[in-house]
Amino acid sequence: MPAMSAKALSAELSKGDLWVFGYGSLMWRPGFEFIEQVPARLIGEHRALCVYSFVHRGTPEKPGLVLGLDRGGACRGVAFRVAEKHRAATIAYLRAREQVTSVYREVMRSVWLENEPRQRVSALAYVVDRGHVQYAGRLSLAEQLRHVQQGHGQSGANREYVIATVRAIEAEGFGDKHLHQLASMLHDERPLHFQQPPEE
Repeated sequence: MPAMSAKALSAELSKGDLWVFGYGSLMWRPGFEFIEQVPARLIGEHRALCVYSFVHRGTPEKPGLVLGLDRGGACRGVAFRVAEKHRAATIAYLRAREQVTSVYREVMRSVWLENEPRQRVSALAYVVDRGHVQYAGRLSLAEQLRHVQQGHGQSGANREYVIATVRAIEAEGFGDKHLHQLASMLHDERPLHFQQPPEE
């Protein structure tokens, strides 16, 4: 999809209620006030452990791995609707949280809400910048496991991040085969049967 210009993005972010698409930690720890939460699907990008974490879940010396939206496929997640009065504060919060090292591109994407009448909305999303030094690309499961096991940063252990995200995905009633496989390995290969997201 073509990148939205800074001017167009600014205009898009300056009106009405704001929708935010969460596909990783935002699903279980949004950190901002919202008035509606709806399961949603984004077409054109998929969820992948493709970002080396130097801050939140790792360090430059021992990088962890966190999720990004990478091109191709589709991604199921959660769309949060933020009231217009909280829009500016929410955008500022998300930029401080997601853009510590500018590894993501802040974009507006069409997402389909999985409710009735299944409307399409434009939502703020964070897509990985493939030209950034922290872009990990497509790593093998063994490489992912190694990084997640070693990763620990300002927000805690990388292992907890992966397991919490799988819990949140399953709480929404869908799955992510690759993440589930990794989480099972982190659980000593015992089957996972999550009931609800962890409390922060």
